[in-house]
Amino acid sequence: MSDLIAITYESRERATEVRTEFMKMQREHLVDLEDCVIAYKDAHGKIKLDQTVNLAAIGASSGGFWGLLIGLIFSIPFGGLLLPVLTAVFGAGFGALSGALSDYGIDDKMVKDLTAEIDSGKAALFILVRKATIDKVLEHVAPFGGTVLKTSLSHELENKLQEVIDKASA
Repeated sequence: MSDLIAITYESRERATEVRTEFMKMQREHLVDLEDCVIAYKDAHGKIKLDQTVNLAAIGASSGGFWGLLIGLIFSIPFGGLLLPVLTAVFGAGFGALSGALSDYGIDDKMVKDLTAEIDSGKAALFILVRKATIDKVLEHVAPFGGTVLKTSLSHELENKLQEVIDKASA
């Protein structure tokens, strides 16, 4: 089961630095991330999400590949290239649409609802963690400061996380 951790930072840049640190920790096998999203308010107060996975692009490339493959298979008897091209275009379009409409990992509505509570100029980092080496992750995250917004951790772990962050900020 995955755990959700949401931490607010003074700026979008700081949240991006922390996300980069989590990506480094993932490469070092200290943490296994399912999803990671930065949420912030733009100059007009509209909530924006900076997601690590672009589902529309993945859907378009996958749909284009399968469309081209199916088009090639069915066009061989007819000897034309129009069918593979049309099916690739249709597949890419359909894949992009289905990717844009799908949601993976952290629920976007919950992210937007929680981000509505933070001040303009600040940002929130939402992390969905499958597993982690807690003590080492805390060492890496502590220097960045922040405020715990919400977690699905036990009260004990949530308090320890905030305590480590506060100690580093002081």
